[in-house]
Amino acid sequence: MRRLFSSLALLLWLSGFAFADRPNILFCISDDQSWAHTGANGDPVIKTPAFDRVANEGLRFINSFCDAPTCGPSRSAILTGQAIWRLEEAGNIHSTLPAKFATYTEELQKVGYKIGFTGKGWSPGSLEAGGRIENPAGKQYDERTLKPPFQGIRNNDYAGNFEGFLEEVSDGESFCFWLGTSEPHRFYQDGAGIQTGKDPSKVRVPAIFPDNDIVRSDILDYLVEVEHFDSMVERAIASLEKRGLLDNTIVVVTSDHGMPFPRAKASLYDWGSRVPLAIRWPEGIKESGRVVESFVNLSDLAPTFLRATGVAIPGMMTGRSLQDVFANKEVMKRDAAYVAMERHDGCRAGGKGYPCRAIRTADYMYIHNFEPTRWPSGSPDASVCARAIPYGEIDTSPTKSYMMEHRSTHGVAHLAELSFGMRPAEELYDLKSDPEQLVNLAGNQKYNAVQNSLRRKLFNHLSVTQDPRVVGGVVNWDYYPYYGRVRTEGWTVDERP
Repeated sequence: MRRLFSSLALLLWLSGFAFADRPNILFCISDDQSWAHTGANGDPVIKTPAFDRVANEGLRFINSFCDAPTCGPSRSAILTGQAIWRLEEAGNIHSTLPAKFATYTEELQKVGYKIGFTGKGWSPGSLEAGGRIENPAGKQYDERTLKPPFQGIRNNDYAGNFEGFLEEVSDGESFCFWLGTSEPHRFYQDGAGIQTGKDPSKVRVPAIFPDNDIVRSDILDYLVEVEHFDSMVERAIASLEKRGLLDNTIVVVTSDHGMPFPRAKASLYDWGSRVPLAIRWPEGIKESGRVVESFVNLSDLAPTFLRATGVAIPGMMTGRSLQDVFANKEVMKRDAAYVAMERHDGCRAGGKGYPCRAIRTADYMYIHNFEPTRWPSGSPDASVCARAIPYGEIDTSPTKSYMMEHRSTHGVAHLAELSFGMRPAEELYDLKSDPEQLVNLAGNQKYNAVQNSLRRKLFNHLSVTQDPRVVGGVVNWDYYPYYGRVRTEGWTVDERP
């Protein structure tokens, strides 16, 4: 009997030791930041020392994509490790995340991890409608505030709230924290970028926008808010460092989707779906400082966190752990990313969405639009939009206003049509000659073989992962409740037929 108790005591001691040795997780996510806008990724204006440090001391991913270029669905995919077409209502923004879908945070909490978040966790929508009583990102820490440097920036001291969370972590207790800023989501203080001394002449204007002083200043204002996010990450890293916790913490820096500009956010193109991603973990990453060219989706993070912490990955998760990438010994092919959209803000008659799916490879992007008769960026009729603005899937901005006002002007008309106009059922872009996806080659005989091959590969992936739009079954995204604020009278989601 004594030997039995001694064995049990030893087992418990070893279990406690193993638990204490598990890595912590600091997940830092900005709101609406495109891939290009970090120093490490080559932007000539922005200063992002925190992202650059994580990239230089860990891994920098140059083919990283959100699962959906819209807040709620992207965050749902990150938490659940699943594509949005598998998540029912969570495939829409201003919806819910049904409790039946496991999240990596809940799985970590089951084995004793302390879970918390500050700022924007899972959002926006109604968690109660999905049977949840707490944000799936964890317990909220938002008590500490600061004076924002500019209008449009929240007074949340994100890094200070992470410090408050750490003060509650017991010695030897593992933790997982979600630091989610609302920046650089609009709105911005007009002229903030120039006020900080940024030079408009150095701005790299994406080819999808007109190049003028209005657009350049708008981009600078956006970069100011990206830098605010980075400053919070820098302070959070310093908090880990002073406690001696940094090297046993998986630090991830990314964004939920791309910049809030026309033909970016709420579209599948690169400026909407390609996001920055850097991961630092000295104890788990071999040959740090590498640039990773493999294609990843943010839904790959959930199984990555669970595998790294020794926690079983729920069978429903379809994301693929990045452990082989960490070990610099890839055992699975990572040659494509998949992106999807259902209902964003419902800015069409009946509050309907714009269902589409895409496959992105090194050489091409292929997009399949399931309802090409609908307005992709929202109807020009503001009265049918929940936001009461024309082309309401695109956030109001100086860039959008300029493009709408000058859409008949030479040099702007073509770009305005790409942002606001209708789109065909299929789109194909040759990224070697057209990296910003301006010229649709679908239907071009020269590219028929490529188009057919990518269509087959996309639909095979959708079939294997059980997308109802491909395999059949209930397709309710146009009819799920909308829990956002409706800013126009008479706007309703049509009842199911």
